[in-house]
Amino acid sequence: MKIMNRIDIKFKALRKAKKKAFIAFITAGDPNLKTTKELVLAFEKAGVDIVELGVPFSDPLADGPTIQSSSQRALQQHVTLEKIIQLVKDIRRYSEIPIALMTYYNPVFAMGEAVFVKKAAQAGVDGVIIPDLPPEEGKNLIKLTAAYQLAMVQFLSPTTTLARTKRIIQSASGFIYFVSVTGVTGARTQAPVDFMSHVKKAQRLTKKPICVGFGVSTPQQVQKIAQSADGVIVGSAIINQILQQKGKKDLVKNTAQFVRRLTKVL
Repeated sequence: MKIMNRIDIKFKALRKAKKKAFIAFITAGDPNLKTTKELVLAFEKAGVDIVELGVPFSDPLADGPTIQSSSQRALQQHVTLEKIIQLVKDIRRYSEIPIALMTYYNPVFAMGEAVFVKKAAQAGVDGVIIPDLPPEEGKNLIKLTAAYQLAMVQFLSPTTTLARTKRIIQSASGFIYFVSVTGVTGARTQAPVDFMSHVKKAQRLTKKPICVGFGVSTPQQVQKIAQSADGVIVGSAIINQILQQKGKKDLVKNTAQFVRRLTKVL
């Protein structure tokens, strides 16, 4: 079955308009679920094309200190995968912005793959991103997500071999998440320069959108990456803004203004 959901529709519209996607990552429940909902709705107005909602986990292996800390803050608020799925259902009353859940495999395993996929799809989730589940181990989940028209985003990096790149591309749907650095997430002052050639090589192998993340934090970096990639993913820089605004009544407004500065260069 060909997957066609909000993510696919968004990329189709962007390509027609010759524009690139801006994907914003935030940890659901940091500082609380009510604010997360308000941020998602504000991001849509600020020009965000797709939102990645991070599911807090106690041992986020792919994430640097910024997202690790946001995960801890969300866990202290007793945020769970179940509550995040309900949050998406609530957001769907107000918005059709594409939403992907970025989660480690453990919460999915604990809920049960089939239960997770069904609940997520029914709530209005559009895609799933699981950094610690390689395609070889995720065959069953890939089948389940396809049956429910959920995108299953897969990862590429500068160190991925050509043979493996082909396998990953084949199993991916929605978009392909290109990790720009060999390391964990985190805002960096300079975007890595050597990954561009790897992105272009991958693009020659597929028409699926390739979006670049890990380390993107400034309008200049967003603009530079968008010259080659189909989309740009920003996470830690946004979470840093949320943390700086914590406790302030204009947290949502000020964070959305920061995001607007990033989206307007695309």
